[in-house]
Amino acid sequence: MAAQDPQEGWSETPVTAVLVLADGTVLEGFGLGAEGHAVGEVCFNTAMTGYQEILTDPSYAGQIITFTFPHIGNVGANDEDIETSNLAAASGVRGCVLRAAVTDPSNWRAMRHLDEWLKRRDIIGLSGIDTRALTSLIRDRGMPNAVIAHDRQGEFDLPALKAEAAAWPGLEGMDLVPKVTTAQRYEWDETPWEWGKGYGRLESPRYHVVAIDYGLKRNILRQFAGRGVRVTVVPATTSAEDILALKPDGVFLSNGPGDPAATGEYAVPQIRRLIDSGLPMFGICLGHQMLGLALGARTRKMHQGHHGANHPVKDHTTDKVEITSMNHGFTIDRDSLPATVEETHVSLFDGSNCGIRLKDRPVFSVQYHPEASPGPQDSHYLFSRFVACLDKAAAGPIGGQ
Repeated sequence: MAAQDPQEGWSETPVTAVLVLADGTVLEGFGLGAEGHAVGEVCFNTAMTGYQEILTDPSYAGQIITFTFPHIGNVGANDEDIETSNLAAASGVRGCVLRAAVTDPSNWRAMRHLDEWLKRRDIIGLSGIDTRALTSLIRDRGMPNAVIAHDRQGEFDLPALKAEAAAWPGLEGMDLVPKVTTAQRYEWDETPWEWGKGYGRLESPRYHVVAIDYGLKRNILRQFAGRGVRVTVVPATTSAEDILALKPDGVFLSNGPGDPAATGEYAVPQIRRLIDSGLPMFGICLGHQMLGLALGARTRKMHQGHHGANHPVKDHTTDKVEITSMNHGFTIDRDSLPATVEETHVSLFDGSNCGIRLKDRPVFSVQYHPEASPGPQDSHYLFSRFVACLDKAAAGPIGGQ
């Protein structure tokens, strides 16, 4: 695998960036975005659109994203398509790897070139890599640890970078939530974007939900607001008692990065107390995995993970297939699910678990991202399903009588 400049050809332009894998493999290319170096786990994402949303998804903290679609950056970047809800936090993603050089943006919403946007967010970029070969390597060997480095002078201490990549412990056992969660409680009332109108505001909320921020994405909150739900976002370490003191109608467990078992050391006991309260509960991604842990299941690291906006999932409760957006490297081990838990969704790519629910309580979760940012909107129904749980809880037993 070598670097290729689209104008000059193979290896004609001086190398200004490298990706150094933990096994010593060095991939050479051309830098963009921030200079410096960063260590992380290399994954690949198969989405054809939504690169800005992907690069601001807190669930990618600790990872270097390889985009399999070659034309990344062609619509530029703007100030609206940002998914992290905690703008005070440093960018979670460690870097991005691209096939082709970034062209000048061509879109009416573009405010700046992707290169400039990456610099502003302190994200290292690398282009000119044969991303098909790198993707094949990940599929065969799993997601490698690596260092991504960018230097305009092309000066790299390769032995030191190889040593750093080899020494990095990896995501297993790593709690990354403290790097992306909010530092304080806040309210959310922004509704989804509409053509010709932009984002709106929730004026007459029907319900109040507390969202625990393990690495929240903005469009999740917008989907709630668009269905009449006012959301109070709280830090990941908030106790169940403090959450219940807010008198919510339901609780949401958000997406986030890292190993669910590591974050679960402090989060799972609080989730169990919230389950015992009887409130409706909905979880996504990391929230799904930690709900599984709270219910007695186990989680495990995946070989290559699921990252993209084209993943087919079957909903066993309706027998329908939906195309989903995914981003996760851990999964619930279905063989560990207790008898009180039903598997509701399954991946049609590899058969892994993608959804669960408690049989006797309004508690459910999914592994993928139904907010569709980026990704198809097939799974928006899950937010309506949760609101239906809120409706039923508000009505009370036998219609509230």
